[in-house]
Amino acid sequence: MAFGSFDSKEGSHTVSEINMVPLIDVMLVLLVIFIITAPLLTHSIKIDIPQASAAQAKPETKTIDLAVDAQGLLFWNEQPVSMDQLAQRFSQEAQADPQPQVRIRADLNTRYEVLARIMGDARLAGLKQLGFVTRPPATPAVK
Repeated sequence: MAFGSFDSKEGSHTVSEINMVPLIDVMLVLLVIFIITAPLLTHSIKIDIPQASAAQAKPETKTIDLAVDAQGLLFWNEQPVSMDQLAQRFSQEAQADPQPQVRIRADLNTRYEVLARIMGDARLAGLKQLGFVTRPPATPAVK
């Protein structure tokens, strides 16, 4: 409803403004209804569900132990090999699926040149899993 003003002497004309009070009242009523009903919608029943592991079984990867002594001699799984044979074996093992993990155990006095050549040959063959086996330091006795 629109009402005219009281001080108008020219005649009655209608006010073309929207009365916001009823709209605000309706919105407040809806807000109260939603506040009351929202907790009722989250009602749930507690059930103990059995737990199961759904972890996918990974195939065990083959591990190759490559030992290098102080003189630079190579041992593939405790069997002596030459540097040329090593490159051939790397290329054969790179074709396997999944690729094996190569663990390099080097003597403390092994030349860096030998280790760099081994790692380079493994990467050229396509092996992706290279690692070094180290010995943890001796821990002193705790007093």
